[in-house]
Amino acid sequence: MSIWEYANPKKFMQTSAWALPWVTGLACVALVGGLVWGFFFTPDDYKQGSTVKIIYIHVPSAMMAINAWVMMLVASLIWIIRRHHVSALAAKAAAPIGMTMTLIALFTGAIWGQPMWGTWWEWEPRLTAFLILFLFYLGYIALWEAVDDPDTAADLTSVLCLVGSVFALLSRYAVNFWNQGLHQGASLSVDSQENVADVFWYPLLVCMAGFVLLFVTLVLIRTRTEIRARRLKALEARERMA
Repeated sequence: MSIWEYANPKKFMQTSAWALPWVTGLACVALVGGLVWGFFFTPDDYKQGSTVKIIYIHVPSAMMAINAWVMMLVASLIWIIRRHHVSALAAKAAAPIGMTMTLIALFTGAIWGQPMWGTWWEWEPRLTAFLILFLFYLGYIALWEAVDDPDTAADLTSVLCLVGSVFALLSRYAVNFWNQGLHQGASLSVDSQENVADVFWYPLLVCMAGFVLLFVTLVLIRTRTEIRARRLKALEARERMA
């Protein structure tokens, strides 16, 4: 079996219909379990107090804001190289979800930063790159809506996705590129010295898994909706021609 079989809309609809209930259920269990564990069964931090618990929303949403764009980049490259419509529709479907995750990350970051830094916003590398990434999401969505021909829209948005990937990369590694700014380093790292304490780490991992599963769930739902909308437009066009 080839992975490219799932580029067939019929095959994608069949497989996603089977997978969607399972992914949705796992997302609900992980999200509820992780957030309840994190907010109600972990201690306050000795420096940040209860404010640290916003990590269970901020870190997973920031992670998915970047990874959603990476997923869109891969789907866009598949469209450019192989012209599979499902990949273009999946990228289109992921954009509003990624934009929402970016907005959540910016909002929770401001809430977390105010008591820690004494300011709601600081024009430091990672925050600025995240804001620009949010604007790229807006531009990507607007470009899809502005172009009537779906193939042309897919071409133009794919190019925009390639350009925006620079800021997705900066959002992830800005702290490493520039040794300045208020933002802390990674909360999770292959270097155990950089990880948060285990009491916060384990529920954070569950929350991150929940956000990943939530993203997959929403992308599947929205991609299925885009495929149905494309089919409906095709049927309407045939009726007008008949």
